[in-house]
Amino acid sequence: MADRARIDVIAALIENSRGDVLLGQRPAGRPMAGFWEFPGGKRDAGERREDALARELHEELGIRIVEAEPFMRLEHAYPALHVSLDIWRVSTYVGTPKAREGQQLRWVAIADLGDSRLLPADRPIVERLMRG
Repeated sequence: MADRARIDVIAALIENSRGDVLLGQRPAGRPMAGFWEFPGGKRDAGERREDALARELHEELGIRIVEAEPFMRLEHAYPALHVSLDIWRVSTYVGTPKAREGQQLRWVAIADLGDSRLLPADRPIVERLMRG
């Protein structure tokens, strides 16, 4: 693992009033373009988890978090990259999510997440959501 780059990623489970969760599609020109993922991004060195979550969701979606709580943490090794994922469940936010970084957005029922072309690192999140 010493030869793999390592990044810390913060991600959010954002639900609408029907209980669907928001996914964003990685745009062309980015690694793993076309795959779907939970909104979020890289956490800066020394940045508090809550601050990184708030910054990423504002930059990516234009929303402001009111309430969020940790959901799970996991590690995933891609061939050239090791990702440490910190996933939060956002229960209350202000604003309407809008694609601000060229990505497509869609709301997906939890039961249908398994049919989405999600990043491999996000699969354990789906498994936990489906368990309840």
